[in-house]
Amino acid sequence: MARWIESWPPGASAGTGGTYPGKRLGLPATGVNSVAGLGRRFAALAIDWLLAYGIAALLTGPGALDDPNLGWSVLGIWYLLTAVPVAVFGASAGMTALGIRVASLGSAAVIGVPRALLRTAMTALVVPPLVRDEDGRGWHDRATRTVVVRSRA
Repeated sequence: MARWIESWPPGASAGTGGTYPGKRLGLPATGVNSVAGLGRRFAALAIDWLLAYGIAALLTGPGALDDPNLGWSVLGIWYLLTAVPVAVFGASAGMTALGIRVASLGSAAVIGVPRALLRTAMTALVVPPLVRDEDGRGWHDRATRTVVVRSRA
């Protein structure tokens, strides 16, 4: 039986029989292939961004923090570190570390180069990933017909 606090908001479901992110897409409520949460997605993005920052600092040299173009270098390196692995493997380094991946809503195993490039460009704009639907998909996922799911429990 559901606790009273679980059912007080309008439209709240009691128990697992209600709606959950990914139900409309045919995904499970929990475990492998369930929709990844925002916290895990944000942490994966932070890992990828820190990797790009480190690589850019190594390439720039000792005065990296004084370089006015460091931000653009970080953005370009992050773009490559994210778009290429997502297109080929379905996950960036940060996503792999946190057990999530980008899945196609079609039958394709990976999303491919054009959709990965568009998805990554929209992620760089910041707002598209933050505006999410009831399935936890941002504008960038809706535009590319993708969903971020957990790859391990």
